[in-house]
Amino acid sequence: MAIKKVAVIGASGNVGTPVVDALLTAGFIVTAIAREESTSSYPAGVEVRKADLSSLDALTKAFVGQDAVVSTIATSAVGGQNVLADAAIAAGVRRYIPSEFGINTRKLASEVLGKMLQAKTAHVDYLMEKAKSHPSFTWTGLATGLFFDWGLDFGTFGLSIKSKIIRIIDSGNELVSTSSLPYVGRAVAAVLTHEAETANKYLEFAEFTTSQNQILAIFEETGSKFTMKNAKSADIEQAGYSKLNAGDHSSFIDFLLVYNFRDGAGHPFKAEDKADEILGLSKSDFKLVIKEYIELRSL
Repeated sequence: MAIKKVAVIGASGNVGTPVVDALLTAGFIVTAIAREESTSSYPAGVEVRKADLSSLDALTKAFVGQDAVVSTIATSAVGGQNVLADAAIAAGVRRYIPSEFGINTRKLASEVLGKMLQAKTAHVDYLMEKAKSHPSFTWTGLATGLFFDWGLDFGTFGLSIKSKIIRIIDSGNELVSTSSLPYVGRAVAAVLTHEAETANKYLEFAEFTTSQNQILAIFEETGSKFTMKNAKSADIEQAGYSKLNAGDHSSFIDFLLVYNFRDGAGHPFKAEDKADEILGLSKSDFKLVIKEYIELRSL
């Protein structure tokens, strides 16, 4: 029987909201699993179940009757995800999607980002072991590249939207994989629609492959002018280590910029490794997405 009922944790967040929208559009029955103190609102038709997200018993009760559980909790909270998987298994849930998304954490072993995101890596390792000992339980990890729209807002592409400044790293020509948040939502729905093909796999999806210079060119085609400043990846990396040593966790953005945009980084997803076409995810018009982004923010 196909997956029909899906519980989403973090359903009102940056990732959770477009995931819920995409699931509803695809015809899934969605339940939002919220903290007991939550006052968040959800789209019509979404059932809300409140639970202590650290309690195995409470989560198990909340997950009863669900075919799949999707975690979209914030990166700062991913260290507490093992109990979600344990509750999913106890409740008889067939598919669990952890809060991975973003860059592929399975490829960060030698990177400082790997240490900063080690809770994500450890959780996927945990899922692999649980799937071995519980054959009816399956999982899927999704790497979707940098969040495009969110990333433009929060500087992970080197742009400051408010001040109209772009910091071009090295040549600005390094390619990177990226997906808008609505595309991330569609990827989740596609995974759950293709249950057999995606079981116990870590998959890569990306809506676009682009560079800083390409993004800047399209922005300027639409009439949005930016002041361009050049920066060396080595200097950004050094600044990141200085922040990290001082306990400043904003260093994450510095290391993310270097990882993706340093000349020769070579981290865009390979075409042969991407699951987009296999799962029927249609590509968007890059220029149109940027134009809509500009219009929504009145830039």
